[in-house]
Amino acid sequence: MLAGGGGWVWLPLLWLVGSRAGDPAGYKRKVSLEYNPGWNSSAVNLLHVRAVGLNDTIHYVWSTIGAPTVLLVYTRSQSSGLHVNWTQLLSPSPSGAIQVEPAGSVLYSMAVIFSKVFEYNGTKTSDLSKANASSFYPTYDLANFTWDSLDGRLNETTLTATFQGVGPDSGGTFRNGSISFQVTAYEETSRDGPLPRLLHTANSSKVDFVMRGVAPRGNRSRFALEIVTVEERGGQKQLESTRSIDDEYTPTIFEMAQLVSVPRNDSAGFSFLQWKTAAYSALQPKREDTVHCEYYQLETENRTVPRPSIAHAYFGEELEVHNGVAAINISFGSEDSEAYQEKSYLSWSALIGFGKPPKDGFSPLVIAILAVGLGTPVLLLVGGSITVLVSRKKPYSEYEPIN
Repeated sequence: MLAGGGGWVWLPLLWLVGSRAGDPAGYKRKVSLEYNPGWNSSAVNLLHVRAVGLNDTIHYVWSTIGAPTVLLVYTRSQSSGLHVNWTQLLSPSPSGAIQVEPAGSVLYSMAVIFSKVFEYNGTKTSDLSKANASSFYPTYDLANFTWDSLDGRLNETTLTATFQGVGPDSGGTFRNGSISFQVTAYEETSRDGPLPRLLHTANSSKVDFVMRGVAPRGNRSRFALEIVTVEERGGQKQLESTRSIDDEYTPTIFEMAQLVSVPRNDSAGFSFLQWKTAAYSALQPKREDTVHCEYYQLETENRTVPRPSIAHAYFGEELEVHNGVAAINISFGSEDSEAYQEKSYLSWSALIGFGKPPKDGFSPLVIAILAVGLGTPVLLLVGGSITVLVSRKKPYSEYEPIN
């Protein structure tokens, strides 16, 4: 493949650049999972993921007590721990029920709440923002779902857990279906095997939103997920989009979207929610199973956090007053796609983490192609220039023979 001699000229440099892209730390964390710490019942779900680094700890607290929520708390301590006051947490006023101690070690905290699933008629448009009010079916409020116990759905070897729930089933919508959030924790930098093959680090975890077997309420139904974020002490999130010419890891998808913390002087950290603009219609997806994924404007004005949620147990009852709240909708499916109608399966993946989001670099294959593509023309140009210069410097004589 590298038969073109010019390719070797560029390969070492390109390989070095590509190999370092997206690897902010290069170290491992010791990750442990703890289900309902300090509580003997499995009637509710709270999962504590503790990721210990060289001199810090990232705490992820996932729960379906109310709307599915994850708290991310970063501490400058290897020994910081989670304290849950269960009596208070399960009461109507849970403020202060969840704490990370010692409190002085906490440098940063945020929350992501998966609040609602919208279903609407996509006959005229799949664009959620352009659908009229009459196109929408009653909203699925995830805070009102019934969630299965994590017993049997938690794997401490693979560091995974699955929160699976069903909604109020007045019309048989959830008779054979469910909505789930599959959580994966990571110890080090790597890339997922299944599509969309997200690049993750030890500072991130993954969540897969999955709809399986939920009966559509219309012939051309489209679905959208509402996500609410909480940023500590009045901080804000901003929406970013990055594009690449390399789609090797996620075929046909060239865009990565992410919510990142707006930098500010009084915060010791920042976080991100990152996803590829693709969903999939198969459990083991291939390229042809790709479903169009669209995200919409980030809403920051007059947003509220759905109740109940463990966000209130950590940030307090008046969290909207003292913290920054934002919301974004992500829809799945285009006008000409009936993937969910045909397969009754939809999955979408995102990373949640502390620090800067991972950044995709060129794969070795693309680096090799670039090396050949860029190196060969340069070598020809240099060779041609040398030939011209040499030909111009050829010695010549002014002697003319006498005939």
